[in-house]
Amino acid sequence: METSQVNNAALTRSPGIASASGNTFGCLVRFALANIRRRPERFVLSVLGIALAIACVTVVRTISSSFAITGADSVTDVLGEAHLWVVPAAGVHYDPDAQAMIADGAAPEIDVPAGWSATRILSGRAEVDGVPVSLRGSDETPSGQAAFGSALADRLGVGPGDHVDVGGRDLVADVAGPGQSVTVSTSVAGAVVGDHGWWTVNAPAGQENRRDLAQQLSAATGLESTADPSLAPDPHGGGLIYDTVGGTGPLSFEQKFSALFSGKVTSSTLGLISTIGLALGFVIALSSFLAAVAERKREFGIMSSIGLADEVLYFFLVESALVFIAAYLVGVLGAGVAVALVIPGIATPVAWAQAAGMVAAFIPAMAIVGALVPVHRLLQQRPVDLLGAR
Repeated sequence: METSQVNNAALTRSPGIASASGNTFGCLVRFALANIRRRPERFVLSVLGIALAIACVTVVRTISSSFAITGADSVTDVLGEAHLWVVPAAGVHYDPDAQAMIADGAAPEIDVPAGWSATRILSGRAEVDGVPVSLRGSDETPSGQAAFGSALADRLGVGPGDHVDVGGRDLVADVAGPGQSVTVSTSVAGAVVGDHGWWTVNAPAGQENRRDLAQQLSAATGLESTADPSLAPDPHGGGLIYDTVGGTGPLSFEQKFSALFSGKVTSSTLGLISTIGLALGFVIALSSFLAAVAERKREFGIMSSIGLADEVLYFFLVESALVFIAAYLVGVLGAGVAVALVIPGIATPVAWAQAAGMVAAFIPAMAIVGALVPVHRLLQQRPVDLLGAR
């Protein structure tokens, strides 16, 4: 009796699965690899088609992440420890050549409440050794000195004690703090950029965490305030107060500014093309699996007729996962090489890693749907119909 039961159990599984060592998942992986070896050209073409689409999306997302990092860093470079940012009516903009924020007009005249402190910073664009840089003026910088941010010093190859020409003045370089700007005395900056600039404002000690600082300064100066960095000042107004500590929502002002930079890339034509490319890659994968099903109807008909319908589904899920994993690795690595060679100044390893993580979130859903659609069509048919397929 026991021998008969063992024989009957053996008949309920395919010979390949029954004789394989290891667990069921290992069997399915070996089964999928065997099918890939049987049709290597289809596997290679599917992987390359999906990888190309993934690489396209990864490149765009890398650029987007780089701009997001740049946006956050540029605002941090401007604000430092300040609580509020008062910009001119003409606004400010990010200069991609100088890689920093630059004022487009004169800072408004303001009177801050008693106990508050405000620092007027001149801001404009200048050249150092023929390279465009963000030039800022501060009363705290000694005359005859130019304080370079570490990022700018690395970009220009400037070290402490070097002599540099800024606006026709021979200044001694110093490296202080991060950022892409060079700070000189107010008199030197004024001779180069005029009165263009902004204010950074600090609240009195003990009030730093109040959520209504912008409203208080707005009432004292008559200037409008906002916590939304996407809003530009009224060109006919006196200026605008950016609230960097208040506002609503879980995001900080720097994070909002970062998202604003990132959104400009993903919402552009380049972002649309990358999304279309990812959809085409999925269509390529789906077409490949549909063709595989059409070729192997008799084989799957035999499996279904002996009670292995579930294994058919699991087999395609595993094979689909292998295709998408291989395509993902080829795609993101290819994208990394592309951005490193073509746009090394924009794309950073951190931005590439963030982009790779974003793209990875799509892969499980695409692999599952790519397997379910052809298998669903297959299992809707009776095993006898599959056995009679040619």
